[in-house]
Amino acid sequence: METLTVTKQEKNFASFIHLSALSKYFIPLGNYILPIVLWTVKKNESAYADYNGKQIINFQLSMLLYNIMLLLISIPTILATVFSNFSWNEIESGNLVLNEANIASLTGVGIFGIFCIVILGALTIAEFFLIIYGAIKANEGKYFKYPLTINFIK
Repeated sequence: METLTVTKQEKNFASFIHLSALSKYFIPLGNYILPIVLWTVKKNESAYADYNGKQIINFQLSMLLYNIMLLLISIPTILATVFSNFSWNEIESGNLVLNEANIASLTGVGIFGIFCIVILGALTIAEFFLIIYGAIKANEGKYFKYPLTINFIK
């Protein structure tokens, strides 16, 4: 990225755009709505705020896509593994008693589903810390690009 003179106000605003994604812990869909609103306010006035707004929005959309993909993989595989321990008659009658459940009864598919859930948890933790790191870098006046981000908005 080219080096531009960035004012303290631009740095603070860009940092706030990054931190606004943490609003998802208080406001449903806040991690999309608030950064988009803040970005649209300043995107024509500041190239630095425009860049940072695009980065956090692309990052949040990428995380949404990854979360949906991991859930679509993990939930059916885990359910299939759990229900493979029952007969069809037990499932129909509702008498689902899991007496002999142990780790050895997991199939490769079940382990893959659990692995997807672990990756989902790791992505969620990484997302939290990357947002804070992005805000710090924006406040320092550096152009930060989130890892694993698909550029939906260019």
